[in-house]
Amino acid sequence: MRSAFWEDHERDLSDPEYAREFAAESARIAALDALVNAFEAARKAEGLTKADLARATGITGSAVRRLLTAANPNPTLGTVVEIAAALGLKLSVEPMAADERRVVTEPMLRGIRRPASGPGRDVA
Repeated sequence: MRSAFWEDHERDLSDPEYAREFAAESARIAALDALVNAFEAARKAEGLTKADLARATGITGSAVRRLLTAANPNPTLGTVVEIAAALGLKLSVEPMAADERRVVTEPMLRGIRRPASGPGRDVA
């Protein structure tokens, strides 16, 4: 038997704005969890304390601790790159698999697609 929460959630996913927000937040949480877990594993493998990592990067100890232990970290890209470098890591971006694109990208883009040319086209 499914709970009322999941039934409401399924129904809410038909709203494009809800679906977009849910997909974006899910992607953000998954990416940050993977990043923090990789940083923690690398830090431990290098035998570094959080204080060592803070000194190596010049980032405050509290910022390093928040990134590695907070329930909802939100580091800047600069902080992420600097910590990765101190741990001997580099960041890369890779395309999502087709099933991930269906679950994440399509809901985020639904409703904003426009013709490739013609009136009303935004050019950035």
